[in-house]
Amino acid sequence: MYISELGAEKLTDKQMTNLLFTGIEDDLQSGDCIFVAGSSKAVQYRLPKAVELYKQRRARKILFSGGMKWDGSELPEAILLKNKAIELGIPEEDILVEDQSLHTLENVLASLMVLDRSFHLYNLKRLLVVTTSYHMRRLNLTLKTYMPEWIEFSLCAADDSITRKDNWFLSKKGRERVSAEVRKVIRYVNQGALVDE
Repeated sequence: MYISELGAEKLTDKQMTNLLFTGIEDDLQSGDCIFVAGSSKAVQYRLPKAVELYKQRRARKILFSGGMKWDGSELPEAILLKNKAIELGIPEEDILVEDQSLHTLENVLASLMVLDRSFHLYNLKRLLVVTTSYHMRRLNLTLKTYMPEWIEFSLCAADDSITRKDNWFLSKKGRERVSAEVRKVIRYVNQGALVDE
């Protein structure tokens, strides 16, 4: 069944789990760059995953994307991620930053220019994509919709504490996050903003 055929308000827990989490597995391939989408908790959950991938030598560069300033910070999320990555031993010369985007689509669009300047898009073959598991479907669809078709993606999900495949339905916050994410995915697909699959 295609995403466009789903009704967000009628889905069971199993259907929501399938939509957001099924098929989101790391294929363990190496790539050209680790692409990290920012969030208010990215330093806590997404950064460790990116550092792990870098230290496994699965990619030689990390791109932090995000321009939001959270919790009164004067620095955008991408700069906070960069600074913390350096503290964790990632060489500054291996870090790319996109610090203008304010949401998922802008993460992808604004990162295109950074990637082109650093690699030339025609040279890129694979990105290792890092975000939380419940956000990965939307980010992956956004990448498939707006990135050049020859670039492939390894989906390297970072689990947070309450919104994993096995526990999102156990807490009010987990349910809120998953329900909101399901609505966004279906709405954007129906608007034609994301590829249907």
